Amino acid sequence: MKSWYLLYCKPREELRAQQNLMLQQIESYLPMIKEIKKSKSTSKLVETPLFPNYLFIRFDPNEISVSRIHSTRGASRIVGCKEVMTPIDDRIIAALKIRVNAIEPTSEQPFQKGDRVAFVGGPFAELEAIFEERNADKRCFVLFNIMGQQKRILVDESTITKL
Repeated sequence: MKSWYLLYCKPREELRAQQNLMLQQIESYLPMIKEIKKSKSTSKLVETPLFPNYLFIRFDPNEISVSRIHSTRGASRIVGCKEVMTPIDDRIIAALKIRVNAIEPTSEQPFQKGDRVAFVGGPFAELEAIFEERNADKRCFVLFNIMGQQKRILVDESTITKL
């Protein structure tokens, strides 16, 4: 009887293993999520595996040999495959598919000049400032009122949040 099993893949070869298993008519499921990856000046939406190096496969061990799966390009071994293989309940895979489809990437709006911000940590915690400009290496300048004067200070971008 066909059941779901967890396959450990070689590093960053989940898609290769999935393609090669598909050529052998073995059903597989690779949960992918969308993430926003930021580089120095840009951010882009990319799809990455929810569980890196792991792939769910559905097959009958009485029809398809485990050694055939282990010798598939990109695959390493079936998890928990010693003497008796442990199948994964179909309901877990179904619930996983529903939840993965519901995940939305969080798109943080970059700070704009003139935005009101608040410090979330450090010596200025909970005080307000005005965002002025972004600097290199995730740092930025903010205008901060202190003792009746507006000062321009350089802070780590992670220490402020938009109001």
